[in-house]
Amino acid sequence: MDADTSQRLIDLNQQFYQTFAQPFSITRQRLQPGVRRLLETISIEASLLDLGCGNGELWRALAARGQRGAYLGVDFSAGLLQAARELTTLSDNADQARFFQADLTRPDWAEAIAISPVDAATAFAVMHHLPGVERRAQFLRQARGLIAPQGRLYFSNWQFLNSERLRARIQPWSAIGLAPEQVDTGDYLLDWRQGGYGLRYVHHFSEAELDELAQISGFRIRGSFYSDGEGGRLSIYQTWELLE
Repeated sequence: MDADTSQRLIDLNQQFYQTFAQPFSITRQRLQPGVRRLLETISIEASLLDLGCGNGELWRALAARGQRGAYLGVDFSAGLLQAARELTTLSDNADQARFFQADLTRPDWAEAIAISPVDAATAFAVMHHLPGVERRAQFLRQARGLIAPQGRLYFSNWQFLNSERLRARIQPWSAIGLAPEQVDTGDYLLDWRQGGYGLRYVHHFSEAELDELAQISGFRIRGSFYSDGEGGRLSIYQTWELLE
């Protein structure tokens, strides 16, 4: 994928999440079963970096279980961050949570955050919106630099092709003026119909792709499972640890 096409897809998604921040937030008022399963493995004392935090739903789940470690949520969408801050004020330990606006597609987002290494980083439903192998590896290498040596990265990626309903939402690339040969294998354009009509770029990962990404970005896969949706295969969840 060339740089111009990659940027067009990034711009498309950023416009989507700015335009549909409120209706999207309404659809994200509970954690998926796979996320809850992973949270059970994270200590309540752990410091946590939530990449692509959206409306802060992860923090509210952490707060409800009595999280004592510091939390930083990062997202590029001002609308979703506003929702996160408003809803976080309702939790008893709201002073433990901070939110920061940053564009995770940029090569310098980690420098802008400037925090001490954390015990755990999460990136739920984030990487499938990053176009191209190089940009995904760039994101992961930056995340790696913010994780303590014995820390972990926990993430999920949408497996929408496992859903007949979601496969019906796939749109032709011509809808945004692109040809199929301009994008990579596994790239799709999905529509959105709540609160208006929109389009999003999403990548459908194979396990082999994730294995390769882990290796080139300095991680090894510690655990992997499928969860969510009808049949329990709507997302793939993985836990990565740092290579020495």
